[in-house]
Amino acid sequence: MDETHKHWPGEYAYCPKCTERLEDRMLGGATRRTCPTCDFIHWRNPGVGAAVVVFDEAGKLLLVKRAAGATKAGLWSIPAGFVNYGEEIRQAAARELHEETGLKAVIGEPLFVASNFHDPEKLTVGVWFAGTIIGGNLQAGDDAEEADFFTLTNLPPLAFDTDKELIKRLTRERR
Repeated sequence: MDETHKHWPGEYAYCPKCTERLEDRMLGGATRRTCPTCDFIHWRNPGVGAAVVVFDEAGKLLLVKRAAGATKAGLWSIPAGFVNYGEEIRQAAARELHEETGLKAVIGEPLFVASNFHDPEKLTVGVWFAGTIIGGNLQAGDDAEEADFFTLTNLPPLAFDTDKELIKRLTRERR
């Protein structure tokens, strides 16, 4: 790692095309890792996450308890996951909801968009969508060990600051 410039964990040190050591270069107002031999540019961009906000008939919010091996295991979050390369974001939201909770939903409008900095090796931009359940059976799956509905005034310990911020907004709006 170049000691004159702070790099995020996981940034390339060597060119993946020609194996030359990368150097820092200012491009478009940001420092980018570039190859002095083949001009490869390491455009390190955040991943995209999609989440689904679902309320039951009683107005309770659906949350999942993060399973062992998941980031912030043992804490609760709004069902979410990464958008796969080439996947439409609403389809990703629906897929993640089904994988983590067993529920199927119609994915509606975005409710919240935020940058996530909880894992410096995997920065993301999250999009939280409104969801309406249309089928399935509530059961934890994938990287969730539990799935349940909670009142906004009696939530379990939450994993992510971005979920906390969204829930504060939802609580204000529902008053």
